[in-house]
Amino acid sequence: MLEGPYIAEAAALIGDPARANMLASMMDGRAYTASELAHVAGVTPSTASGHLAKLLQAGLLAVERQGRHRYYRLAGPRVAAALESLMALAVSTAPRHRPTGPRDAAMRRARTCYDHLAGELGVALTWRLVEMGYLAAEEGRFRPTDEGQAALGRFGIDLGALGRLRRPLARACLDWSERRPHLAGALGAALLDAIEARGWIARAANSRTVKLTSAGRHGLARDFGLSLA
Repeated sequence: MLEGPYIAEAAALIGDPARANMLASMMDGRAYTASELAHVAGVTPSTASGHLAKLLQAGLLAVERQGRHRYYRLAGPRVAAALESLMALAVSTAPRHRPTGPRDAAMRRARTCYDHLAGELGVALTWRLVEMGYLAAEEGRFRPTDEGQAALGRFGIDLGALGRLRRPLARACLDWSERRPHLAGALGAALLDAIEARGWIARAANSRTVKLTSAGRHGLARDFGLSLA
């Protein structure tokens, strides 16, 4: 008798095209109504409700009520990490040709991965922090150094407070487009918040795509020595 996690059940839930599209749309960390997710999945509202019920029962989604509305979001960072890993696997093993369009190019350039920064921008910033000695790259994670704790503190990030949260501090998340890890975990989320608060990036409407602003180019060059076109 096979013991262990029911991989087939989780895979079957995620593998349905409609549910996969719903889950992918929630990778931006936002919450959506059933009607919005039905539109994303290309199914009727009643069909979407059935899909959402299955995802809720499996613990892949969480739901919040506000008045008459119900808002669905990913259950947490672990679900987002699993989806990002599947995206990386799908890109590397895709059996059919998929031309890269403008939308894909923007996603590869810079996007959110649940609550942290991904794409070319996220990976470049992560490894710049490693080069500067602020992060040490270890298997499956990054470790903030003493110098990094001081530097990130000046940037407005309290590593001591982040370390008390019930989630990994600095996890390595394999980027599906760059094929290298970017910074995830509590520190990745705090870094994204700090960058966004400074106006260094602008989020695209109804998309995970973000755009580096002129202030962001200047700030990244000044504070981290990172020059991006």
